[in-house]
Amino acid sequence: MSKSFEYDYLVIGGGSGGIASANRAGMHGAKVALIEEHHLGGTCVNLGCVPKKVMWYVAEMMESIQHYSDGYGIEWTEKPKLNFEMMVEHRDKYIQFLHGAYKKGLDNNKVDFINGRAEFIDESTVKVNGQILTAEHILVATGGKPKRLPIPGGDLGLISDDVFELKTLPKSMAVVGGGYIGVEMSGIFHALGVDTHLFVRKPKPLYNFDSIICEGFTAIAEADGRKIQTNKTVIECKKTDDGLYELFFEDGTTHKTEMVLWATGRTPNTDGLNLEAAGVNVYPGGYIEVDKYQNTTGNSIYAVGDVTGRIELTPVAIAAGRHLSERLFNDKKNAHLDYNNIPTVIFTHPPIGTIGMTEEEANDLYPNESIKIYQTAFTSMHSSITDHRQKAYMKLVCVGKSEKVVGLHGIGKGMDEILQGFAVAIQMGATKKDFDRTVAIHPTAAEEFVTMK
Repeated sequence: MSKSFEYDYLVIGGGSGGIASANRAGMHGAKVALIEEHHLGGTCVNLGCVPKKVMWYVAEMMESIQHYSDGYGIEWTEKPKLNFEMMVEHRDKYIQFLHGAYKKGLDNNKVDFINGRAEFIDESTVKVNGQILTAEHILVATGGKPKRLPIPGGDLGLISDDVFELKTLPKSMAVVGGGYIGVEMSGIFHALGVDTHLFVRKPKPLYNFDSIICEGFTAIAEADGRKIQTNKTVIECKKTDDGLYELFFEDGTTHKTEMVLWATGRTPNTDGLNLEAAGVNVYPGGYIEVDKYQNTTGNSIYAVGDVTGRIELTPVAIAAGRHLSERLFNDKKNAHLDYNNIPTVIFTHPPIGTIGMTEEEANDLYPNESIKIYQTAFTSMHSSITDHRQKAYMKLVCVGKSEKVVGLHGIGKGMDEILQGFAVAIQMGATKKDFDRTVAIHPTAAEEFVTMK
């Protein structure tokens, strides 16, 4: 006799992946409940992509006014001033609107929303708010959270979540970390007029990206007067008598600042879920083990998004969640996300766009193949008539006799919007000849990708 379940699908985590999967399952007629202990939207909407992008837009506008007004003949009777508190108010209202939009979407798909924290009892049962719920299928999509350095004073200062609680800007800030969050946040605060210093443990920021991205970002940052120090390992942080923070580095140097922001990685939200009761294996570090179909080691238990540690990007979680629901509730037995050729943008100033292999990865993966690199660096037209001439850097990585494009990398004005169309081409297996026979759109920066020699 088959077991009776209260729900067909129980989703733990109301972030991008969880909501997308729950809605898709509901669209296919499944009886679904979604559990979230905080606000709907998860990290992206509340403490990541959305509020960060709003701040990036503001910073970009302020930076453009500073660098390019004179060159374009724009005169100001009074220097523009940012009302940071007003910006925060408008940003937060927009996020509240998104909370309502997500709830409306769940309601339209007949998904029950339960505000609370879930804990597994067994592989088909969870407890939330003292209530016992059962489901035939359960998805864990609880995301991740920022982590601090395990050093004396690592509990001092801010993490990225705290940035969106700020109502006023500090006079100075030290950002520790050379990955996505570190370079994005340091760029934003620098553009907003904060005396910002970025400290990177490795020899250069964005160390794992293609060389043209590392070198291009560093060159642009230096030209913009940003303060970046590499090979700097923080060993201690102290609060001083004058109310400042002092960072102590392995090389014996120190740095004082009004505010410290730790951008030193993230960790999965798996604590307290009691995953072992459901037979779900967790790797050292807390990430949930999944196969290509998002199956965990627990029976009829799945995981998507940052909690799996596989390409921690919002659209990846959304796509994986939707594929999973198509497989479970729409009879698409082989539906799963292909994790190859995932495009991504880093919202630096200017933005970085990248998809596919780096030059270094291509050389390692295809040691016996012909690797052909096309690259260019040029002054983007948007700054060409100004004194602050900002360069753009672009690269194509091609493999084999057909010169299949296996990697595309760029940093420059508009790269965030340029990348999407080229990502489609690369996903379809485009070659350099396909790029070459595409008529360029002039004058644009994007045309460089189809005119490289």
